[in-house]
Amino acid sequence: MSNPNSNPALPAGAALADEFLPAERTLPILLARRAAALGERPFVTFADTTLSFAQVEQLAAASAGALLDAGIARGDRVAIMAANRLEFLQVFLGCAWLGAIAVPINTASKGVQLAHILTNSGAKLLVIDHALLPSLQSGIEAGGPVPDLIWTLDGTQDTTGKGLALQPLPVPGERAEAAALRPGDTIAILYTSGTTGPSKGVCCPHAQMFWWGVNTGRAFGLTADDVLFTTLPLFHTNALNTFFQALLHGCRFVILPKFSASGFWNSAREHRATVTYLLGAMAAILLSRPPEPGDRDHSIRAALGGGVPGRFHGPFQERFGVPLLDAYGSTETNFVFGSPIPSDHPGTMGYLIDGMEARVVDEDDTPVPDGEAGELILRALEPFAFATGYFGMPDKTVEAWRNLWFHTGDRVVREKDGHYRFIDRTKDAIRRRGENISSWEVEQTLLAHPAIEACAAYPLPSELGEDEVAVAVVLKQANALSPLDIVMHCEGKLPYFAVPRFVRVVAEMPLTENGKIRKFALRDEGRVPGVWDREEAGYQVRR
Repeated sequence: MSNPNSNPALPAGAALADEFLPAERTLPILLARRAAALGERPFVTFADTTLSFAQVEQLAAASAGALLDAGIARGDRVAIMAANRLEFLQVFLGCAWLGAIAVPINTASKGVQLAHILTNSGAKLLVIDHALLPSLQSGIEAGGPVPDLIWTLDGTQDTTGKGLALQPLPVPGERAEAAALRPGDTIAILYTSGTTGPSKGVCCPHAQMFWWGVNTGRAFGLTADDVLFTTLPLFHTNALNTFFQALLHGCRFVILPKFSASGFWNSAREHRATVTYLLGAMAAILLSRPPEPGDRDHSIRAALGGGVPGRFHGPFQERFGVPLLDAYGSTETNFVFGSPIPSDHPGTMGYLIDGMEARVVDEDDTPVPDGEAGELILRALEPFAFATGYFGMPDKTVEAWRNLWFHTGDRVVREKDGHYRFIDRTKDAIRRRGENISSWEVEQTLLAHPAIEACAAYPLPSELGEDEVAVAVVLKQANALSPLDIVMHCEGKLPYFAVPRFVRVVAEMPLTENGKIRKFALRDEGRVPGVWDREEAGYQVRR
């Protein structure tokens, strides 16, 4: 039965749902079924390496064999801290085949954040790029545990000074038998920004990934002729979702190490991409480059434009010939809202898709009328299409899923024609360049400095239409620190994207009657005189 609030332009995903019965929506079954049907058809491309559907299935089984040989068992957590490379996918697929749980970690994580992730996940094995060992050292120094096993990529020399026993990633082993998994079993724990506390590990079941592939695929109208091209990181939901889109629809999946504005279109042409994924400021960055005669010389027919401001949609399509798809989803949920292509309300969230329910509610979870802002709460009609909770945080799970609806913390408006419009965030998080940033983690880093009395982290808008990290700071002694000193204190302790751009030194904070800092007042005041901007000062944060 169709959802009465869904977008009639989006076709139903009944075909894949009929092909894979609920009990079959696990990665080993999906891989085996596609390998049998598509065999040597090209599937995954990393750099100069392309694997077929059959080879990817074989890689998953052999990687599981290597994990078994190392003592990894079903349910064990395996952390992966690596760039976009074939070895990342190799370990991820091996875990899924075996029934172990992959824990992808943002490669920019370090210090307190990384210590928390290693502690909370209890990872038995860490697979890490050798170049990221200094980040691991910072996490250990911040109190994080040392995993039982550490496999490194591109070298085994210990540069941490911690006497770690490093081993190279082993070659794939003997083919292991696929675990008898259920669709609600956890395939991955993905850490997303905390708000009033540390980052939370989102428990993503196999069926959630299946529905990501189905829902996003039908929004794009994918066929086996499509080439899905992404530069987004595999440690986030979006790129993992793209892998499942390609797997389910028989497409080719091309993933680059990272986003490069100067090389984006050349790479898209080289791989004959037809669909790509642009979040936040990426479209604006591409538009900011000087026009070239070959701007339309490519085969991309559509791009995901979630979070791209509406003012960029028209110019982007006019210049590059690529319409943008508005959409909304989160690590805890799924592809929930989507627009026609091109979007009929550029820069909004789109329409609710089939299989989802949404309400816009007040603080008591009572629905508000169309046209009135409230918190967006969601639930899925299909079992295990959403995450199952936060790992090791039952209190946070109950809080977020209270009344059996997932509370997004996003303020939205449902318009009378059924499309939804994002207003702002009720939760205390900042989103920059596709990354969710915990205000709490920024503040804890600042408060560790002996000269800082109080602080608040909050978002301010950038020229690209997204958030930048701003901090207001009260010093224990006047002139004890300069804004540059404050920024430099954060480097090496926070991911580069969380280091503040704007610094405001104040004599006192605006407070509520209960003595809490009124961050909305700081945000609403904006860039008042005296706000220091590190970009205007010409200071570049080290990665």
